[in-house]
Formats: sequence, structure tokens, C-alpha cells
Amino acid sequence: MLSFNITKLDIFQSYFFGEIDFCSDKYKINIQNERRGKVLKLPFEIKPKSEKIIVRMTGTGDLFVEDYIPYKGVSEWLEIDSDEITYFLADHQDQWDIIEIMYE
Repeated sequence: MLSFNITKLDIFQSYFFGEIDFCSDKYKINIQNERRGKVLKLPFEIKPKSEKIIVRMTGTGDLFVEDYIPYKGVSEWLEIDSDEITYFLADHQDQWDIIEIMYE
């Protein structure tokens, strides 16, 4: 499991953009709807056994949202394209602190 700390996450017209920390490294993050289908890209390579990976965001109290998203390789940023996550974030802005990527 990978765990990213959300340091900044701002909403724009149809997407979220911000910064995350992972093992003392800072990366940019982009979360948007599924214009190009469900997509998960990481700023480094992983070797999952299954194409679909659980992406979970947690926040204040018991707040969380998760989705199964296909891993599509490496990008400069953490990219999450998921309608379920994007729309839930829009309804619960400024309440998120962790992103977990769970895979085998």
C-alpha cells in the first residue's frame, strides 16, 4: 500500500489540483472526471499483479471515498480520473488528508 499526505487540494472548474507528500518527496496531483476513461497514473512505477487498483481518499471523521481504477503507468504527477471520486470531493471540499493506493 502507498500512502500520500495531501498538503494542498484546490478545486477548479471541473478538476482538483494540488500537492502531496510521499516519503519526504513532493508531487503534484490532478483529480478529474473520466473524460478519457478511468485512469490512475503515478509519479513512479509500480508492478501490480492486477490492472485495477483500489484508490481510497480519507478525511475528517469517518469520511472516505474509494474506487477501483486501472493503473496506466507513470506520469510526472499523481493522476486520478474517476467520476466517483471527483464528484464526492466536490461535495466534501477541504476535508481530505490521505490518499491510499492499494494493490498486490
